[in-house]
Formats: sequence, structure tokens, C-alpha cells
Amino acid sequence: MTGPNRPDLTCWHAVILHRDHPSVDALKRQLEALHIRVTVVWPQLDESHASANVVFFDADMGHDGQFPWPAGFAPMPMIALIGSETPGRIAWALSQGSNAHVLKPVGSTGAYSALLIAAHAYEGARAQAEDIRVLETRLRQRPIVVHAILELLQRGCESEAAAWQQLRRVAMDWGMTLEDAAEAICRQDRAFSRKA
Repeated sequence: MTGPNRPDLTCWHAVILHRDHPSVDALKRQLEALHIRVTVVWPQLDESHASANVVFFDADMGHDGQFPWPAGFAPMPMIALIGSETPGRIAWALSQGSNAHVLKPVGSTGAYSALLIAAHAYEGARAQAEDIRVLETRLRQRPIVVHAILELLQRGCESEAAAWQQLRRVAMDWGMTLEDAAEAICRQDRAFSRKA
């Protein structure tokens, strides 16, 4: 049974980006025991692999250009297969957006915990990126909010606090964010100005 924070791995497709190696065979056995469909490819992924649920990639022999997306922007969790713990190799794996790792040589365990950690880290990073996107959008819309407050003051609100309260009420009544309501008020003002 899966919990609220544990993905149902039985419908997952894993891609292993690694040259032929005993570690690949061991990893493939672990994943198949979890009922995960596995595809092994080398030397690079193509667009058809972008629908995979997870990518395990060779951090030792990996290089730029192996992925069909920009470094750090994988559309799924990424798990580095690390045999060499040299700083340069680890830095490269991190630059690719690695969410977890499995040490080589791969034995009979490790894949399951790496999958759960990677899935959790990936979802956390996506949620954080979405929060940043929303905040950046709101920041870009701040001048419109200020303009709407000034417009409401010109329309007869007796104070800035009353204008803010009216803007909040409009947003709630219309089921919009403050920024969208402010933009609607500014559009009304522009339309009125053109008629005048």
C-alpha cells in the first residue's frame, strides 16, 4: 500500500543511461522486482525517453549533451550512479539535477530508497519553482496594484486603507487574485478614459 507521500512505483518506467555493466544488471533486477518497467540506453537519451518517470544516469562516464533538456531541467527525478567520488564528477552529477544517488558497484539493495528520496526531492523542487514563479508574477504585477489603489482613491475611497479593502472585496467577489482584480480595475479605468 502506498502512503500519501509515497508514489505507486508499479506503473513507473525507469530509464538507465549507462554503458553495459554488472551494476546495470543488478539495478535492473532491483527495479523489476518493484514491478518497474526498465529501459537501458547508452550513450544518450532522446525525446522518447522524456516520458519516463525516473532516469538513473552514469555519473562516472556522463557528459554534457546526453540529455534532450538543458542541464538541471529534467522533467523527472534523476538518480546518479556514482562509482568515482571525485569532486568534478559529483559536481557534474549535481549540475544535471541529480535528486539522489546510488553507489556503484550496485548490490542487491539501494534502488528503492533512492527512488523515494529522488521522487520527494524532485516534487519539492518543482513546488518551490512554482512558488517562485507565482511570487515573480505577483512582483511584476505590483505596479498594477498600486495603479488600481490610486484609481480607487480617485473614484472616492476616503483612504488608502479603504481602497485596499475595496480591492480585496472586488477580488473575493470576482474570485480573482488581488493582482488580477487590480488589472481588471485598471482596464475599466482605461476603457472609461477612452470614452471620455
